[in-house]
Amino acid sequence: MTYQIALALTLPIGLAIAAFGSAFGLGKAVSAAMEAMGRQPEAATRIQTGMIIGCALLEALTIYALVTVFVLQGKIS
Repeated sequence: MTYQIALALTLPIGLAIAAFGSAFGLGKAVSAAMEAMGRQPEAATRIQTGMIIGCALLEALTIYALVTVFVLQGKIS
């Protein structure tokens, strides 16, 4: 098996795992933030700010995985 075939098989799987992990992490983060805001409405702005920063970092990791897939797809052909 050449490395082109290995890349062609593993890149979509790796991207799917990264997207699933990001979606799971974002869901957990937003759920916890909503629960915390429900318990302490007076701290909602601080909680929301932290949640948005965390969500941005999680999305950045997914975008890095996507960019890596695009770069490595150039090695396939």
